[in-house]
Amino acid sequence: MLDRRLHLHLATWLGQWPAGPALHVVGSRRRARPAWDGRLRPAIAIAAGASTVLSVPPDRVDAVRELARRRAGRFLPELPATVGQPGWAVHDDVFRWSVAPAPLPDVGEWVSPASPGLPSWLRLFDRPVLVVRDERGRYLSGVGVKRHDVYGHELAVGTVPAARGRGLARRLVAQAARRVLDDGAVPTYLHDRANAASARVAEAAGFPDRGWRSFGVYPH
Repeated sequence: MLDRRLHLHLATWLGQWPAGPALHVVGSRRRARPAWDGRLRPAIAIAAGASTVLSVPPDRVDAVRELARRRAGRFLPELPATVGQPGWAVHDDVFRWSVAPAPLPDVGEWVSPASPGLPSWLRLFDRPVLVVRDERGRYLSGVGVKRHDVYGHELAVGTVPAARGRGLARRLVAQAARRVLDDGAVPTYLHDRANAASARVAEAAGFPDRGWRSFGVYPH
């Protein structure tokens, strides 16, 4: 049975959930408004089994449906232009979530994203981020929380090369996931299907691969 928070997150984030078999192109005003980082995400899809919901701006629904009909399963390269953003990137990721993060010990501290020494990607967040530093205060690893809506919060993690292989990322992801659940939302985790390291982090943190996929159009 699908977790109620995940159900509400997908219905809110995409504009419709669930859907029957096949591809369903739906319109959502959220695709025409800035996302968590102030930038557009003009196309977002979740595929679960034989069902896919592709969310686009309302004024692009007909064009995307025609593209999907004309190009069948090979429409992703043309999707950015069809939603009005030619030249933007297409992401095609594994979509994971967890309601039972791994019982790994906490390792990080929640700090302001404006704290000194953080990498630029963590500074995009407008709420506290979870960070591990070394004994000299230098950044080693961190997690930011993308609050897509009140029901679903996506975790993003990054570790400096010199600190990889210590298990920091998996412990941070599990720690952040517990915080998200305490806040009443479900934590999600996306990664490129070719990113084996990120997949290992997700599995170890308690985010199994259920065969779900997320794809969409993102700014570079």
